[in-house]
Amino acid sequence: MTTMLSAAQVARGRELLGAVQRGCNAVLFGQQELIDLCVIALCARGHLLLEGLPGLGKTELVKALGRLLGLQFRRLQFTPDLLPGDITGGPVLQERGGERQFVFRPGPLFANVVLADEINRSSPKTQSALLEAMQERCVTVLGETHPLPRPFFVLATQNPIELEGTYPLPEAQLDRFLFKVDVPGVSADVMAKILTDRRRGEPPVQDHALRPGELDELFALVDGVFLPQAVAHYIARLVQATHGTHADSPAAVRQHVRYGASPRAAIAIGEAARASALLAGRPNVDFADVQRVAVPALAHRLVLQHGAVVAGVTARALVAVVLAEVPAVARALPEAVR
Repeated sequence: MTTMLSAAQVARGRELLGAVQRGCNAVLFGQQELIDLCVIALCARGHLLLEGLPGLGKTELVKALGRLLGLQFRRLQFTPDLLPGDITGGPVLQERGGERQFVFRPGPLFANVVLADEINRSSPKTQSALLEAMQERCVTVLGETHPLPRPFFVLATQNPIELEGTYPLPEAQLDRFLFKVDVPGVSADVMAKILTDRRRGEPPVQDHALRPGELDELFALVDGVFLPQAVAHYIARLVQATHGTHADSPAAVRQHVRYGASPRAAIAIGEAARASALLAGRPNVDFADVQRVAVPALAHRLVLQHGAVVAGVTARALVAVVLAEVPAVARALPEAVR
């Protein structure tokens, strides 16, 4: 028998989430949906990729999240000459007890929150140094595995791929990001507020939004959100419909998608939907929670046909088609749901 969160537990979860939201809103004006998605991704213990033009506040938002959560924060500026060892660390020759031996010296990746700033400015070889860390929360150097601190988040920023001096992220690495979120520009009113409240663009000084132990409490509350079988089946059908080879996929998907989303995408949607439900004040996941997180969880995982790219068809538009054409409740429910 599944135990639902009590009303008091749901209220407590919203209180903790609200503290983080307010702190982010004090740093980044007029970006409520962006902030909500960032908070949802972190509560789901997933990695986050922010894409947008320079100067939109991506880096400041990530730095603020590190401060607000009260976790150890490190920043990595990705450049074309950055090497894998500059990220993970490596062996250093030291003298101990009259003998020289190699001792592993941890790199900047050994922190709770790692800002991978402009991640697509480094070479694919350097980007691949994050693959094991992002999936398994550890680093292997010269055959020796070193665990990373817990919790561990990679919050990466990137400029649009069309800009000069950028490299596309490998599909395997994109799949490890729970969300990819596009950072939009701001309105004239928000820009005027920035001019009056942010002299020289400096963010406000902030204390931690969560006290020690409250982040673990928040994680436990998110884990306690109930995922109904009908909603889980809906997530599975959405992910299945992103594959152009599937008979029930929308016609646009069969025409434009080369490879659909992986089972990791379904897991990402399920965990993010739990956090979304808690943010909305519900003890269980609703179909609306799935629909809210589906686009940032799925779009970056689709590999499109070359013709789709030439025609200007976007992955986000294709996910929107999937959401529009896949019904929330299957025509024939599985036996376990009846």
